[in-house]
Amino acid sequence: MFVAPLNTDLLLSEAQKEDLYLKLVEQVNKDFNLANESLDFDVSIAPIDLKVRLHDKIYQLIQFKFAEYLNLLYIIDVPEEQIKSLDGSDLVELAEQVAFLVLKREWQKVWFRNKF
Repeated sequence: MFVAPLNTDLLLSEAQKEDLYLKLVEQVNKDFNLANESLDFDVSIAPIDLKVRLHDKIYQLIQFKFAEYLNLLYIIDVPEEQIKSLDGSDLVELAEQVAFLVLKREWQKVWFRNKF
């Protein structure tokens, strides 16, 4: 049964532990490319670098390309109610929370694909 990790660090360590980190990076790249917001993370990217660069990219999208940000969330299929429940008063904190939701959804896709 899928149990979502509580934060980004736990999610990334679980992905590594289950030898699915590479697939997670590939899934992130794939969905960002589908949204025409190419990231092209190298598969050898360190988890901390993935976390930081993803946070930065989402921050930039929220700040400067909001329509593209919404399109990305739609393509990745981040639940709307989870996005609406976030506090948007601090953009840096919001971007960090959204990055976690994005990674959580991508991890869910990879995990299910691997298990079933």
